[in-house]
Amino acid sequence: MTGSSRPTLVVTGATGRIGGRVARRLAARGVAQRLLVRSPERAPRLPDATPVQGAYGDRDAVVRGLEGAKTVFMVSASESPDRLVQHRTFVDAAAEAGVEHLVYLSFFGAAPDATFTLARDHFHTEEHIRARGLSYTFLRDNLYAEFVPELAGADGVIRGPAGQGRAAFVSQDDVADVATAVLTRPAGHADRVYDLTGPASLTFAEAAAILSEAQGRTVTYQPETVDEAYASRASYGAPRWQLDAWVSTYTAVAAGELDGVGEAVPRLTGRPATPLADVVRASRG
Repeated sequence: MTGSSRPTLVVTGATGRIGGRVARRLAARGVAQRLLVRSPERAPRLPDATPVQGAYGDRDAVVRGLEGAKTVFMVSASESPDRLVQHRTFVDAAAEAGVEHLVYLSFFGAAPDATFTLARDHFHTEEHIRARGLSYTFLRDNLYAEFVPELAGADGVIRGPAGQGRAAFVSQDDVADVATAVLTRPAGHADRVYDLTGPASLTFAEAAAILSEAQGRTVTYQPETVDEAYASRASYGAPRWQLDAWVSTYTAVAAGELDGVGEAVPRLTGRPATPLADVVRASRG
């Protein structure tokens, strides 16, 4: 395939939850795309989709993979101590390859002093994209609704230091639908920031009640102190940065930093955002 005939739209993370959803939606619309992945053999086989190899931290491979691309969907890299370094390397490679527009999957409330530690990485990634002069769209998703059932232990209890704070859990399908809408008309979303949320902000006690009804079992929420949260997770043997991320997910909720319902999902998809109960029922189905 020659450089002039290569698709000018690139999707990263196509082996994952969001990137895979977006790639399948684009293929269903007949959009030609490249799938930039670490392992091309694992990429989904889709019409008019060409897998190319490139890990975020491999600048040369990313430059080759993005050569000739105009628009790129950049899914945030897997959580790791050097994720921000990987992101900066990828953005630099995108600029070197001549990419015009980056659609970046960020996080709700991204800020340099965000309580949720990983939201700080997202802020600094956004700032690096701006600094490189790329046109951008930042999709700041709230906590994924699909993960809420996983927060309950085998005893049906969600434990964490979230207090009475609220989060507007968003469906991964809604995120993918928004991303697809943006990627098919990127010029109309240049230099925009969209907060992607569900239709309601919920406390964890309210989320537990929804899980109870949707799953047909009793789920409750038990508030913890920060010290209790670290102690209850110590047995997993996770590194300190990972423990900080886990615990600060809850303390960010307690601080009110994940509260608030945005209008981007209904406005960009043309339908209401998906309630948590519907996501839970669909996951069981």
